[in-house]
Amino acid sequence: MRSDLAFLTQMGLLEARPRVGYSYSGKTPAYGLIEQIMKLRVKDFKSLPVVVTEKTSVYDSIVALFVHDAGTLFVVNEQGFLEGVVSRKDLLKTAMGKIDVNQLPVSVIMTRMPNIITTTPEESLWTAARKLITHEIDALPVVRRVPDEKEDKFEVIGRVSKTNITKVFVDLGLGKLDVLGGDDNK
Repeated sequence: MRSDLAFLTQMGLLEARPRVGYSYSGKTPAYGLIEQIMKLRVKDFKSLPVVVTEKTSVYDSIVALFVHDAGTLFVVNEQGFLEGVVSRKDLLKTAMGKIDVNQLPVSVIMTRMPNIITTTPEESLWTAARKLITHEIDALPVVRRVPDEKEDKFEVIGRVSKTNITKVFVDLGLGKLDVLGGDDNK
């Protein structure tokens, strides 16, 4: 096999068939890269979630936000299931008001289920990124669905943020993440 044709075959531009020869695949040069990016899964790039309980005060939630250097907190009930989400904007708006943030529970200001956009470990990273952009939010809780008699519950097992997504693309650009051949630098 000629090296130039082998290269074009590896890029997906040509298809090689024994005893027939080479034919144009109809794919663009970026097709292989796009195909590989779509195979990236949330489970491989998620980070630890920053979780508070419903009874946590707004003040303690603000402290948790800064201690963990996060932009979004996930609020769970006593059983540990997702009940809400609080953003830094929610906390700032509340702190600027004339409310005692030491006494106010975070459950009063959180966005509640079912208005929370989530992702799963098996979802593509591209789909998670699209959710972030479409809904104009900073982070998604990575959840595991737990079937229940009345309604499904969600256990928070991670988070995907704009920072996670940006890091993946920076690593791609630096050659630290090889989507065409696997990630050797994890």
